[in-house]
Amino acid sequence: MKRVLRVALLGCGVVGTQVARLLASQAEELALRVGARIELAGIAVRRIAHSRPGIASDLLTADAIGLVTRPDVDIVVEVIGGIEPARSLLLAAMKNGKSVVTANKALLAENGAEIYGASREYGADLYYEASVAGAIPLLRPLRESLAGDTVHRVLGIVNGTTNYILDQMDSSGAGFAESLDEAQALGYAEADPTADIEGFDAAAKAAILASLAFHTPVTAADVHREGITSVTSADIASARALGRVVKLLAICERAVEAGSGRPQDGVSVRVYPAMIPRSHPLAAVGGAYNAVFVEASSAGQLMFYGAGAGGMPTASAVLGDIVAVARNRLAGTRGPDASTYAGLPVMPMGEARTRYHVSLDVDDRPGVLAPIAEAYARRGVSIQVVRQTSRGDEAQLMIVTHIARDAALSATIRDLEALPGVRAVASVMRVEGEEE
Repeated sequence: MKRVLRVALLGCGVVGTQVARLLASQAEELALRVGARIELAGIAVRRIAHSRPGIASDLLTADAIGLVTRPDVDIVVEVIGGIEPARSLLLAAMKNGKSVVTANKALLAENGAEIYGASREYGADLYYEASVAGAIPLLRPLRESLAGDTVHRVLGIVNGTTNYILDQMDSSGAGFAESLDEAQALGYAEADPTADIEGFDAAAKAAILASLAFHTPVTAADVHREGITSVTSADIASARALGRVVKLLAICERAVEAGSGRPQDGVSVRVYPAMIPRSHPLAAVGGAYNAVFVEASSAGQLMFYGAGAGGMPTASAVLGDIVAVARNRLAGTRGPDASTYAGLPVMPMGEARTRYHVSLDVDDRPGVLAPIAEAYARRGVSIQVVRQTSRGDEAQLMIVTHIARDAALSATIRDLEALPGVRAVASVMRVEGEEE
């Protein structure tokens, strides 16, 4: 096979190392699938002297900009993460006619418009399947397979670290801190887990999913974000008592009018821990796995499940993109542009329609429930379920609402906190995935 396509790899960490090894070990198979040999031209790293078993030292360079602008490079693969220098390197690569594959969710969620614009301006391919949900083929189905359909909702578990922690809390009864320590010991959580447990990672992925699903530019700053640090063992136990489980969800949906169910000209994008029924497909997703549930007009309900992180799973997605851009390059074509024609506004969180599970510590005496019910009614929030348990002179009320605007539900919580018979609003958690 005379034609050779050369790849510049930016980053040689957990994912980059696996990408380099797969390119070498599967060279013959990849050549047959693509119609040309794919060879590594070089690997840009910060510390050349760092030991990298199985990686040829003559491929390593600290001159990343020199590597991505080399005339003999056809494809640039970026797995270093972060905004800079990834942003500048990818822009330089596209300006110099290179096809680009990236796994950088933060860059796409914050600077997506600039990156997509450069791809369009310079006629460069841009593929990024590995940026969301690791090995799960998800973005290409949204961008291509469902391009002729109307997506109404994307609901998913897109962060394996938080899913492992919440799964441990549910299955073993462990607390948050203990479950986080175990996740770190097993390598599921970073030494600094902030991006995961505070929801930043999931919010970036939600922005990418919403942009593709609704043909609308959405950035990480547009996403309402809440992490799992405030989830307690009591919350997990309450969910279990109601036949539910707590998951950190990324929710992207077309806004609908109250009562009519008709779509509005807007989208709602949010990340937060929520209770879902144990009968829901996402409830069975355990450990560090990811799953995304897509609802579309014609296709109906689709579910994508698999390993959402890790060196090999993510490298698998990167290799798939390399094959795609290599085929395009040989054919003289490029993949589809990011479709943002709809330009729908992102609705504020207060306009989102959801349900609340509220746990109240109240005085155990006659007449306490009436003003609580009045507080809900005053805000136009309907109560679905009330459960009470007594503990001496104190009672605990668990209240689950019907669907209402989040702003009305939040206002109800503020009213409850001011009631004389309410000692504390012990916890508030949203409820998702149930039909009314």
